[in-house]
Amino acid sequence: MATRVKEKTAARKANADKRPRATAKYVRIAPRKAKIVVDLIRGKQVDDALAILMYTPKSAAPVVEKLLSSAIANAEFKEMDRSSLYVAEVYANQGPTLKRYWARSHGRADMIKKHTSHITIVLDQK
Repeated sequence: MATRVKEKTAARKANADKRPRATAKYVRIAPRKAKIVVDLIRGKQVDDALAILMYTPKSAAPVVEKLLSSAIANAEFKEMDRSSLYVAEVYANQGPTLKRYWARSHGRADMIKKHTSHITIVLDQK
């Protein structure tokens, strides 16, 4: 049986990161392709990052743009000033891979791997 559950919960909440964040899970974009877009906005002001994402011709750009807008909304809910916000952390981790089969000649099959990713954005104030 678990012991000291309330104490452990209180300690975990005290050590939790208080910065505003947003996470998109199971996005049907390979993490390798998402990291190209994510690297463009790391460390930038949020308005500059939104402008960069708006004009980036990559398939992951609209997803990351929507996620950044969500993180900004979370920060404004916590009553932070939008003009002082910047992208502190942003990363795209690998999610589960969907495995599909494609029929080939002579009764064979090739496996198609459809990669997914978990994208996280953490904002902070200057």
